[in-house]
Amino acid sequence: MQKKEFDTSSWNRKSQYDFFKTYDDPYFNLTTELDVTNLYDQCKKKNLSFFLSCLHFAIASANEILEFRLRIIDDTLFEFDHIDIGSTVLNNDNSFSFCYFEKKDNIFEFDLSGKEVLKKHAEQAEFDTNKDNINLIYASSLPWITFTSIKHARSIEREKSGIPKFVFGKFYKTNNTKKMPFSIEVHHALIDGYHVGKFLEIFQSKMNDF
Repeated sequence: MQKKEFDTSSWNRKSQYDFFKTYDDPYFNLTTELDVTNLYDQCKKKNLSFFLSCLHFAIASANEILEFRLRIIDDTLFEFDHIDIGSTVLNNDNSFSFCYFEKKDNIFEFDLSGKEVLKKHAEQAEFDTNKDNINLIYASSLPWITFTSIKHARSIEREKSGIPKFVFGKFYKTNNTKKMPFSIEVHHALIDGYHVGKFLEIFQSKMNDF
């Protein structure tokens, strides 16, 4: 992980950054649907985890967009060379914990390393919040619910860095396709609706082309 201070003086979003970073709650959230038909079918054919594949393509897409790699540290903006992803995972007693997955160059590497992370976690589940790591995206999976909106718990101090949040829901079948609800929440000082739209376009394309 490497980071460098980001020069906002020539950034086309400097005005938006200066404006929204003063907000008490600068986050905005939207929920959409993803077509996971091809991804699900390919995971079955290639013995890949559907859960891990969703995480891989999500973080691969986010890394392609500068604004998703920006974080605020002590009121200074930094750009990370890459970001990883952390996700909730279900424990055997139906409580949950967090696991952290490093970005990989391809889905097969991510699936292999991700399964190892999940195996180790199952052997000794801990509620690891990894509070010091901010070069990531927070993810949650709700495979029991086809939701249309969502609200996150808040920690005002922790929210200041601008870490995005993704939530994957239960997919459903319609007209021979599989649709999955997907929620994305981002810090408006760092990311606008345009960047969210671009991310979703890249994400969907990667799943379609896999």
